[in-house]
Amino acid sequence: MSDRLQELALFVRTAESGSFSKAAREFGLSQPSVSRAISALERRLGVKLLIRTTRQLSATDAGEALLARAREALLAIDDAESAARGADRLSGVLRIALPPGYGGRRIAPLLPGFLARHPLLKIDLLMSDRYENLIAEGADLALRIGDLPDSSFVARKLDSARRLFVAAPSYLARRGNPESLADLALHDLIGGPTDAGEESWIARRDGRVERVEVSPRIHSRSATGVVACAVAGLGVASGSMWMAAEALATGELVEVLADYALDPVTAYVVFPAGRRPSQRARAFSDYLERALAAIGEETAPAQATTANRPSLPTPSQPLRNA
Repeated sequence: MSDRLQELALFVRTAESGSFSKAAREFGLSQPSVSRAISALERRLGVKLLIRTTRQLSATDAGEALLARAREALLAIDDAESAARGADRLSGVLRIALPPGYGGRRIAPLLPGFLARHPLLKIDLLMSDRYENLIAEGADLALRIGDLPDSSFVARKLDSARRLFVAAPSYLARRGNPESLADLALHDLIGGPTDAGEESWIARRDGRVERVEVSPRIHSRSATGVVACAVAGLGVASGSMWMAAEALATGELVEVLADYALDPVTAYVVFPAGRRPSQRARAFSDYLERALAAIGEETAPAQATTANRPSLPTPSQPLRNA
């Protein structure tokens, strides 16, 4: 990369991330090297591009103007080089933000097929259950589960799965099987990433919507944590087949309230607002859509549902709130 292009690239990532150190890590440089490069760019242009304070780094008006044009110019150069190599020879680094549970179970197994098509490409997985600022994190795209909190995202539906209530056999042996949604108020419950501390759980049975006010005893900010707590016998949880299928297959979890239907959970591919997706991001999104459609939704084994197994014994003592 020429010095001028390197300066522009460093400026773009520093302005987007608000950090010299983040830009330095991404480019494999020292923080002083990044600072010197941007100072050289400012001298060459004769304008101040960034305002540096002890707490934050922000672009000036001139910096914002350069940021918009430089971002598009760098993307155009990258796309031009990819076009010259051919659609099957993408290169560079594709940065993907995604939740670790869904990413590890549903997406990681699909990566070998994509990388085999693009041997010059590298992938950086930014795994977190938090919804990060995609531009600040340098992500080319993200995979998001459930409702999207920000309508400014450029998003498209990618995948969906059934949600269900699950519990460990050991827990049900102690506390008995809930027979209706209302019974959950008498059980230990495990809340997930989208649950608040006090909330309602809603499901449908025989065409009717039912609601129960619940207060989970355990709360996890990750879907992986929800399943782990359920397997440990800590209570009843609701989760997707993406996360629960393996534990259901081994018998570590069983489905409860199987005659109830929950709204499915949806995964979206999300592109950062305000900029055109890179060719790498578009190619990966298209590949995922085809690959996920081909493998379909994971399903629970028949023997793991309450509809197909004997009822566990109910304790003689009444259930009590946790």
